[in-house]
Amino acid sequence: MSAPFPEIVDAWRMVSARRSFNDSLPVAQLQRLCSALAAPDGKVAYDIEFGRDDLGIAFMALHLQTELTLTCQRTLEPFVLPVAVDARLGLITREEDEAGLSPGYEPLLLESAEIRPADVIEDELLLALPLIPVKPGLEESDHTWSTDPEQAEQPVRVSPFAALGGLKKG
Repeated sequence: MSAPFPEIVDAWRMVSARRSFNDSLPVAQLQRLCSALAAPDGKVAYDIEFGRDDLGIAFMALHLQTELTLTCQRTLEPFVLPVAVDARLGLITREEDEAGLSPGYEPLLLESAEIRPADVIEDELLLALPLIPVKPGLEESDHTWSTDPEQAEQPVRVSPFAALGGLKKG
């Protein structure tokens, strides 16, 4: 069953009821994310599902789709980056419980039963942002950078006295 987007939910009730939520959320409502963007445009389409898997692990599955406006760090111009996130979060109450999660689960440590789905969406989108945003399709630089001194290009040094060589008469 799908329902409107709540501000706060009781995670364990949602798991027991196997609730799901799908709609869209304005990017401008996600303040921490907006501080990393060039413009707070657009909406985040989300599909959130709560439940238990065959092993009894309580989970929150997220499917997010959006386009975020970032600043290219090469050109300093804004560009739109399509972002899709598919995450399956295992709900745990103690850090030690993380070891019991099946492969494919990311831990979501709950300090209380109440969670804010918008905060979880924002966290996942922040994790999906590139560390250094670069507009796709930009040509690679002509210069190859290397930290290995033997592979680094050595600049051609011209002697300051080379011009005097032409003045010398045989």
